[in-house]
Amino acid sequence: MMRKSKWFLLIGIIMLILFSSLIAIAAAEMTAEEIINKRDDNEYITSFKAEAEMIIVSGGRMITKAMLILSDKKNALVEFTNPQDRGTKFLKREDNLWMFFPDAEEIIKISGHMLKQGMMGSDFSYQDIMESDKLTDLYNFEIIGEDEIEGRTCYMLEGIAKEGVKVSYYRRISWVDKERFVGLKEELYTQSGRILKETRINEIKEIEGRWIPIDSVMENKLRKNTYTEFKITQIDFNPEIPEGTFALQSLR
Repeated sequence: MMRKSKWFLLIGIIMLILFSSLIAIAAAEMTAEEIINKRDDNEYITSFKAEAEMIIVSGGRMITKAMLILSDKKNALVEFTNPQDRGTKFLKREDNLWMFFPDAEEIIKISGHMLKQGMMGSDFSYQDIMESDKLTDLYNFEIIGEDEIEGRTCYMLEGIAKEGVKVSYYRRISWVDKERFVGLKEELYTQSGRILKETRINEIKEIEGRWIPIDSVMENKLRKNTYTEFKITQIDFNPEIPEGTFALQSLR
């Protein structure tokens, strides 16, 4: 009888340990909103100054465009510095976008169907650069699984556009690194389910305690044999921005 009592006691202790472990694991599980918030903490930058390159590959042709970027929470000024495009500028002020062509000395407002066109012939549309809000402000996310990319375990999340919010892509599937909470891949879809674009991250760098994608590739699934690589070569957070930087007159 004593042996049976000891046996039941041992089973009880084992069950208690297992149950406690399951509770701890369940408590450690993150919600989709928590995961995306952590990603936003890394990737959403309110103010920065950067030097970057955009490498456009179409068929056997490759074009490299260099640029300087100055941005705050709602505005951005982009000036191209490569010889072919030197002096060409973009100005984003909240929901408005203008472009200045030095040869024609003309300022054009980019709006309507023009926003869906490729920026400077790239796979990034003008609309892509207009969306600067946090992902959690634009989409409702849910976890749909786990996957592995380049040896990194990732959460897979599906984001559906929030009702009444204007976005370029109704649905997006995101692969978020489980350790560093940075997006490694993303698929962008229409509401009907057609895939439009895919982004992949080639390189991530830790800068001032944040994991930042510094080399990414955008592929337009509606075009053949084309992709655009975007490289950040230098970035500074919270720079001093001179007054009048985002005025329309700064384009000339």
